[in-house]
Amino acid sequence: MRLNIFLAIVFVLLVLANLYVRPDETRLNFEFLPEMVRTPSYKAFDTNENFSNGMTFQAPPANTVSQDIAPDAYGASEADAIRAGEELKNPYGADDLAAYTRGGQVFKTWCVPCHGGGGKGDGPVAMRGFPAPPPLTSQSALAMKDGRIFHVITHGQNNMPGYASQISAEDRWKAVIYVRSLQRPALDAAAAAAPASPAPAAGAAPAAPATPASPATQEVRP
Repeated sequence: MRLNIFLAIVFVLLVLANLYVRPDETRLNFEFLPEMVRTPSYKAFDTNENFSNGMTFQAPPANTVSQDIAPDAYGASEADAIRAGEELKNPYGADDLAAYTRGGQVFKTWCVPCHGGGGKGDGPVAMRGFPAPPPLTSQSALAMKDGRIFHVITHGQNNMPGYASQISAEDRWKAVIYVRSLQRPALDAAAAAAPASPAPAAGAAPAAPATPASPATQEVRP
């Protein structure tokens, strides 16, 4: 009974304190460890006394690999570009609508400034004095295999920089799908203009039927 009475009195006092004891809204509350609330910030090229070289922007430690950039077994050389064309296969099919749609978004963001919307090399950057890239419908571009186009996007070629640090590997492959869609009219025209195969001589064994290439990996040879 006494405990109940004591608790009731405490409850009443707390209610009265909540009603009549109001904080002064013109004064700041007490901050415990304010440096944890407002930590100092530095811009990338600001001087920084926390490092021995006085720089904020630091190079990555030696022998480390970024979590955002997967290790690449191919260098930026021509030989590695050819090898990538032979060894790398696009994990997405030409009929993958989601890959095509995403590839179009990637192409619009990263490629249109130089290559133009239709891949003709007439992007706004090229129209303002920067060396224009060759059209994506040129014979050399049509002859590239998917793996080599992926290598070009990854490591760059001539005046084009590599985009491995800006575009994920998945999006690079999807961009290849979209590039193939831009090349489709030229590929179809080249296939229609190709001379028909001569009829086999009498008594000769018929040639084995050729396996049709996937639309995303079709190659046109001169």
